[in-house]
Amino acid sequence: MNILETNPTAAELLANDPWWLVVIKVVGMLVILLVWTIFNVWYERRLVGKMQHRLGPIMNGPFGLLQALAEGIKLLAKEDFMPRSVDKVLFTLAPIIAGTAAFTSWAFIPLGGRVNMFGQDTVLQITDMPVGVLMILAVTSVGIYGFVLAGWSSNSPYSLLGSLRSSAQMISYEVSMGLCFAAVFLYAGSMSTAEIVAAQGRSLSFFGVDVGLQNWFWLALLPSFIVYVISMVGETNRAPFDLVEAESELVSGYITEYSGFRYAIFFLAEYINMTTVSAVATTLFMGGYHTPWPFTFIPILNDAETPWIGPVWFIIKVQLFFSLFVWLRGTLPRFRYDQFMSLGWKGLIPIAGVWLLAVAVVRELQRTNLLAGPAVGIFFGVVAVIIIALLFVGGKEPPEPEPVDEEPEVVDAFAGGYPVAPLPGQILAEQAQTIEMEGVK
Repeated sequence: MNILETNPTAAELLANDPWWLVVIKVVGMLVILLVWTIFNVWYERRLVGKMQHRLGPIMNGPFGLLQALAEGIKLLAKEDFMPRSVDKVLFTLAPIIAGTAAFTSWAFIPLGGRVNMFGQDTVLQITDMPVGVLMILAVTSVGIYGFVLAGWSSNSPYSLLGSLRSSAQMISYEVSMGLCFAAVFLYAGSMSTAEIVAAQGRSLSFFGVDVGLQNWFWLALLPSFIVYVISMVGETNRAPFDLVEAESELVSGYITEYSGFRYAIFFLAEYINMTTVSAVATTLFMGGYHTPWPFTFIPILNDAETPWIGPVWFIIKVQLFFSLFVWLRGTLPRFRYDQFMSLGWKGLIPIAGVWLLAVAVVRELQRTNLLAGPAVGIFFGVVAVIIIALLFVGGKEPPEPEPVDEEPEVVDAFAGGYPVAPLPGQILAEQAQTIEMEGVK
């Protein structure tokens, strides 16, 4: 029997895609990401401008839409300067690794459901695997090597410190992201992105009546959803967690020595990574390409009736998450690095771990029919109390030691041949002379 005459899964449909259809999907995805990035650069500047009572780009093209395109062309045409002391091979390889990882992760994200393209039944996804979500996490983790190599090969202390910060915070926040993924796996019963989206497309009924609502996981797994949203901001090095590019201390971090085309690739990778984590949030928690309520009652807007409307809803949801990035950038100040790492290791990871344990216990008790009725509310009430307790315990900062009156150490800022700022407990010779003169007076 032909597989297309039955009700095949997304993996079965993708396995029957001819090579030319795969090429069309890959090229189409590349074009979508490039155009979407140009739009997001303009969108961020316009939205931040509105938040700060400015106009933003308005001159080039209608509504200033061509401004981002012009700046991209300018970056490609600028001199691609390379400092003399860099490792030329790794200096060039670093942005390629970061850019490739950013594009590759989209191969596993479903943009839509089953459609007919050029007479071929397929799904709007390049490929699907039983461990698709883990593949996304693995591919995005490879991008860390690009940032580390960029800082190390630049032979610059600012670049090296920026790359070390980037690797530390991306690894730290990937732990909490992985725990959030595991909760979704347990709840959905699958690690395939297509199957997770399909599980969220099932309608909910109350007292036997279909109300048009779907089983989106953001509400059932609310702690995982909140932890993931915080983690995805830290994972992409965006404000208020943009500590790898803190201008006041690291100039521009790991990209300090980059310019021209290489800088453009890093810039492109950053914006694609923002849409990638937003797309993962949409896929795992917000129903993917499924139509939100109450538009499910309108056939032309329902992806079940009109499959090609699914990508439109998917893009709208991802753009709302991208708007969250812009809103955070325009409202919150930058964290201290110790506060940022403390939030990840002492706050998000314990909460995600406790919640994962709770989800695992609930799913097992439901499987054995031991958890039903009021027992469900009691169990989740206990879990909520534990999580709140963790928040209060983890949120307390250790008391600062009382200051001890000691004579500050007088240092020469130019002792090493170049000026160095004094450390805590040290003062410059000029400051010591000033203090001594004021004491005499």
